[in-house]
Amino acid sequence: MNNVPKKLFYSRTHEWIRKDQKDQEEIITVGITDHAQCMLGDLVYIELPEIDSSFEDGQECAVVESVKAAADIYCPIPGEIIEINEELLENPQLINQDPYGKGWLFRVRPFDKNFTKLLTADQYSKQVASEAH
Repeated sequence: MNNVPKKLFYSRTHEWIRKDQKDQEEIITVGITDHAQCMLGDLVYIELPEIDSSFEDGQECAVVESVKAAADIYCPIPGEIIEINEELLENPQLINQDPYGKGWLFRVRPFDKNFTKLLTADQYSKQVASEAH
C-alpha cells in the first residue's frame, strides 16, 4: 500500500489537501497522492494553473505528464489559486520523490470552508484498495 498520511484530506481523483495558515488566513495546499504518482511513473512535465485564476470543485486546473501518460489534475475545492510550486516547472520529478512535501502543486484560497466531499486517509485507502480489484 502506498503512503497515505492521516493528517491530510483526499479527493476521489487522487489529489491530497492540507489546511495551512498564511498571514492569519486559512489556505489549502494541494498535491497528487503517492498512489497517483506511482501509477503515472516518472514525471517529465507539469502545467500548473495561473495565479489569481479561480476554479470550481472538480474542475481541471493542471496537467502532469509522465513517460507513460498524461493526467489531468482537478481542483479539489472551489477557490482562487494564490501560489504555485514553481520548482516543479524545472523539476517535475519532485512529485515522484516527495509527493507530500516538496512535490506540492499549488495553494488555494478557498471560497468555501466546507470540505465534506473530501475523504479521510482511511476512506481514501479503501478507495485505492477497491480500484485495485
